[in-house]
Amino acid sequence: MKDDKPKNNNTAAVPAGRLSRFAKLGSLATGIGGGMLAEGARQLAKGNRPKASEMLLTPGNAKRITDQLAQLRGAAMKVGQMMSMDTGDLLPPEMTEILARLRSDAKSMPLSQLNKVLEENWGKGWNLKFKQFSFEPVAAASIGQVHSAHTKDGRHLALKIQYPGVRESIDSDVDNVATLLRMSGLIPKTLDYKPLLEEAKQQLHIEADYEQEAASLKRYRELLAESPDYQLPEIYDDLTTGHVLAMSFVEGSPIESLENGSQQDRDRVITLLMSLLFREIFEFRLIQTDPNFANYQYDTQTGKLILLDFGATREYPVEIADAYSKLMHAATQNDRDAIEAAAEAIGFFEEDIKPEQQATVVDLFVQACEPLAHDGIYDFGSSKITEKVKEAGMKLSMEQDYWHTPPADALFLHRKLGGLYLLAVRLRARVNVRELFLAFSY
Repeated sequence: MKDDKPKNNNTAAVPAGRLSRFAKLGSLATGIGGGMLAEGARQLAKGNRPKASEMLLTPGNAKRITDQLAQLRGAAMKVGQMMSMDTGDLLPPEMTEILARLRSDAKSMPLSQLNKVLEENWGKGWNLKFKQFSFEPVAAASIGQVHSAHTKDGRHLALKIQYPGVRESIDSDVDNVATLLRMSGLIPKTLDYKPLLEEAKQQLHIEADYEQEAASLKRYRELLAESPDYQLPEIYDDLTTGHVLAMSFVEGSPIESLENGSQQDRDRVITLLMSLLFREIFEFRLIQTDPNFANYQYDTQTGKLILLDFGATREYPVEIADAYSKLMHAATQNDRDAIEAAAEAIGFFEEDIKPEQQATVVDLFVQACEPLAHDGIYDFGSSKITEKVKEAGMKLSMEQDYWHTPPADALFLHRKLGGLYLLAVRLRARVNVRELFLAFSY
């Protein structure tokens, strides 16, 4: 077998045991505390009286947070990524910026650790199955890394290999990161985020089960079998385990590379993504909720949209799909009363909400549904929609003092839609979103 050995040093062993992972988070908290004391002393020496958040959000502490979570990978890093929603209003912008750095800061595991994972899943002598195996990963993320390989029977594979200890550490990682964020003082004490953390744990357990992801990918292949505009990998069951996902290697261009492509291609890819999202909500009631750009590629020769990752697949109950159909339809009619009623059905209004807060929630939905309300082609490139939605969210959480954990179904869906908006803005796409929605609404 030909071995392509790693050519860079961007590797770091993943702490696999619970105690070692807890120790990493403990040292992170200690380092942050020391950084806060040092910054506080510097500010006091200058005659300033700094706030705790100002002492926390120093460049040194930002680097400590991102470096440690990136080394831990797994749920610790994934929670940071999930909470760094660019269009979200859950965290203050300073913390969002820190956590957002995690998207591009994953390291791969060293060769010795990779070999151990493969031996545990395929047995000793696993390399005899392959004519060529690239030890240099083609991608490294929070839960696993992807390798290219050629089997002796002629298949070109993309192998998604999970970091050791990830699945076993999900619950403790999520709790420890939540404790870290609570210690920071950046999350208001009045915010009840425990239901969201429990949902995050459940979602991460699903994402860490590669056999479950294989089943989701097969289901999407069936649902989109009659849709020639989409291309999905094929699953190879003989090499797939709970910790290794074996797929056919599908090659395309990174979706961001279309930024310099033709207007036709840019419009086409966003049209395909928006159309698919509406099908997911209203037809499949099954949504791949992770908007990471790396999950999409584009074949410029065939014009096909390539869909790569189905770990964050989530089923949606019919009542939630119905409520979103009513909300979006109301947006096409600029009917604020109907938007408010649909938002209440989804679960956005608590009993103690004030009228002005409720009105601001409706304002947020109106902003987010601007492409639906627009009659004709919507120009994302000149819209500033992501900035508008973020400003509306911050107004709600900061000025109106309305810290409310949204229903989990809503949070994951909004995260997906927000990611598509970000991509549409980046590609300067021009799409008739209203027309696409009305074709699937009921």
